[in-house]
Amino acid sequence: MQVLTDKKIKEVFTDIPEIETKRLRLRKITSKDSLDMYEYSHLPDVTEYLTWNPHTNPKETLRYIHLIEKKYSKGAFWDFGVEYIKDMKFIGTCGFTSFDIASNSAEIGYVISPLYRGQGIAGEACRAVMKFGFAVFDLDKICARFIEGNTASEQVMKKLSMKYSETYKNSFYIKNQYKTVIEYSISKKDFFESINAV
Repeated sequence: MQVLTDKKIKEVFTDIPEIETKRLRLRKITSKDSLDMYEYSHLPDVTEYLTWNPHTNPKETLRYIHLIEKKYSKGAFWDFGVEYIKDMKFIGTCGFTSFDIASNSAEIGYVISPLYRGQGIAGEACRAVMKFGFAVFDLDKICARFIEGNTASEQVMKKLSMKYSETYKNSFYIKNQYKTVIEYSISKKDFFESINAV
């Protein structure tokens, strides 16, 4: 029986669960998070390698979260909010950017506030999301992609035991220019071997 279906994805994310790690709570994003999200989403260096531009004001961030809430209600948004438990502060997002039912795989992505970088938080959040994806959807593979030059994201992927898969040369048109995208991936078997080895 195939676990990964559109119906299953919608069921899971319409009522998005909470996941806790040692330092983080991954949960539904709500309008209460708008000011915390704006704190990092208006910074140009945060969006340098992302598809979206810096938010211009807190109202734009709140409008974005309202859009997210509508998508959640349809099971059409697959990101968790990342809350730093010690501070009870919303510090970013981490989740799935796409699912490929035909290949039984998914892609993950994340954004973490600069104030919380350099502490292994991105890796901790991604590892929790990956474990969730492999367990709930029985995925065969999870991949992650970054725009060439984003060496910090590449290091996160390597620390997650992901391996280089492919380079998409000048394949992504963003912010008025073509960018090269690099993909890393890991199989379910290799992922659980890596976390059991820690």
